[in-house]
Parts: sequence; C-alpha cells; structure tokens
Amino acid sequence: MALGYRRLGRNSAQRKALLRDLVTDLIINEKIETTYHKAKELQKLADKMVTLGKANTLSSRVKAAQMVRFEFVDEKTEQYAIQKLFSDIAVRYKDRKGGYTRVLKLMPRLGDSAPMAIIEFV
Repeated sequence: MALGYRRLGRNSAQRKALLRDLVTDLIINEKIETTYHKAKELQKLADKMVTLGKANTLSSRVKAAQMVRFEFVDEKTEQYAIQKLFSDIAVRYKDRKGGYTRVLKLMPRLGDSAPMAIIEFV
C-alpha cells in the first residue's frame, strides 16, 4: 500500500501536530535528534518550508505560517520562528536548488531499539 508518506502510528491530526512541532523546533534550533522515520518525513516538510521562504511572497508567508508554530526563537530579540525562516534560513540557501537538510543515522535508542537520527540544515 503506497501512501507516499509514513503514518508514524498516529491519526492525521496527531501526525500533523507532530510534524508542525518538529519543523518549528528544527527552524529554531537548526538541528534536532529524533527517530529516523520521523526525520525522513520532517526532511520533506522542512525542504518545502525553505522553498517557501526563498519565494518570500505574501502567499508563501501565509502557507508557511499555517505549518510553522508561532513560537519565539529568542526572548531578547523577540524574533519568531517564521521570521527566522524567512530572514535567516531562506537567505542562506538562496543559491541552492534543493536538499537543504541532511539526516544522519545514530545508534538505536536504548529503551526500545528505535533507529535514531539527527536532522540538520546543511
């Protein structure tokens, strides 16, 4: 059964919430550790967010804002995650055609032997 995406053992609302949290954390921290399958799904979404950031139109900001949570990057600068995406991350990749993130495999988790990975911006 080829769905085109991993269900991650969740229903659609839970899966969307999980991916929204992960993409927001990736934008804020630029590197996160999660399970391998979550990282591979997040990679697709994060690359789409950077592509929207590179377009930098009102339409792309609305689409990105629907996916990225409204969280502070830093309390001192009062910059939100969506602002960091458009002003810092997208500018960094203006000459790059794609492949903005990389997934590196780690050792399995000790508790349940789930395959772990680090996802980061290139």
